[in-house]
Amino acid sequence: MNIAMLSYHTCPLAILGGKNTGGMNVYVRELTRFLGREGVHVDVFTRSQDEHVPSVSHDLGYFNRVVHLPAGPEYYLPKDQIWDHTDEFAERILTFAEKKGISYDLIHSHYWMSGKAGMILKAGWDVPMLQMFHTLGLMKQQIASTDEEREGDYRIKGEQEVMAAADRIIAATQAERDQLETLYGVNTEKITIIPPGVDTHHFYPIPQDEAKEAIGIPTSDRLALFVGRIEPLKGVDTLIRAMSIVRKTCKTFRCPHYLAVIGGDPEEDPEEMTAEMNRLQALCQELGLSDMILFLGKRGQMTLPYYYAAAEVVVMPSRYESFGMVALEAMACGTPVIASRVGGLAHLIQDGETGYFVPSQDPEALAEKLRLVFVDKELRTRLGAQAARYARDFCWESISSQITDVYEEMVSGDKIKLPEAS
Repeated sequence: MNIAMLSYHTCPLAILGGKNTGGMNVYVRELTRFLGREGVHVDVFTRSQDEHVPSVSHDLGYFNRVVHLPAGPEYYLPKDQIWDHTDEFAERILTFAEKKGISYDLIHSHYWMSGKAGMILKAGWDVPMLQMFHTLGLMKQQIASTDEEREGDYRIKGEQEVMAAADRIIAATQAERDQLETLYGVNTEKITIIPPGVDTHHFYPIPQDEAKEAIGIPTSDRLALFVGRIEPLKGVDTLIRAMSIVRKTCKTFRCPHYLAVIGGDPEEDPEEMTAEMNRLQALCQELGLSDMILFLGKRGQMTLPYYYAAAEVVVMPSRYESFGMVALEAMACGTPVIASRVGGLAHLIQDGETGYFVPSQDPEALAEKLRLVFVDKELRTRLGAQAARYARDFCWESISSQITDVYEEMVSGDKIKLPEAS
């Protein structure tokens, strides 16, 4: 079976925490790797952002590959500047397939812009299209606090067009399926719930002292960790304020405590740095936390397990998350997670068993849970062990098999039996 996987605006090989890189990159890369193990051939098509990068890369293994194709200028552009190049992207894919003599059985597109390109490919190849959105524009509109955070009407309209054109839609959680149905009017029979997976061969419990030694942290230090894009909806400002409260109110600390932030580029010139990174660094200085907050920038997947395992707790203070891949990776490493009860996180974390929920944008509540986890080693150990056991249910071997079943049913034209919502 040949699959054309579309990841238009971001390359699955990009380093986590950079611009436009996050859970979706991990999802596309890992799904493609594990589909290869299932004997499914996948070409992942992405927009070229560097003319010096090889047009075809085989880094995904099992002869599955990433194909970089020009669509607009070959350098980074914000998403609101590349959406109108999707037609060119689709035409490049059609040309690539024709020149290589390749035919595809199915299109699997990620994010709405990929879906726009997928609509053209579906018409040109007369094959079914499977769509995943990862985030939804109308949900982001609901939590936007500034004009800069609000999505343009072009995105909402584009999502609606893609939803109408797609033969199937995969939702990560019951919450996402409900949002598709209530906000966009998608027929529930069109939606299958399959959560993202985690590579439990890569993310697994590592002894904390070994992990700290690997990343150069003294074993006596206590570490809270954030991993993700540096943008307002991730709520890093709430986490910084919570750490300030912890410092002022917790009298039982006997060793240094830090917050490590993985994501963005803290070394950029101030005029090139994102507005959110500037804002967060200014907030640290304002609160007198410059010695307590470590902005580490981007980190590769090979080192991430050591950071997760070295941390006492991973924190996801997001205002919106469609799923929360970071939480799943952290739990697989045996690290408890404190998270906002929003989006997919509300279905992933087990409160009091694998971590804790806190209200979004509530630094006092977050500080209370941080103090609890920092101080009580026995609690951390229990939560972490339960988290690792829970995460094993999301191994990629199981998830990729479910995706393969959907592919086969779509290609054969059989009606897909919806799984029970979990």
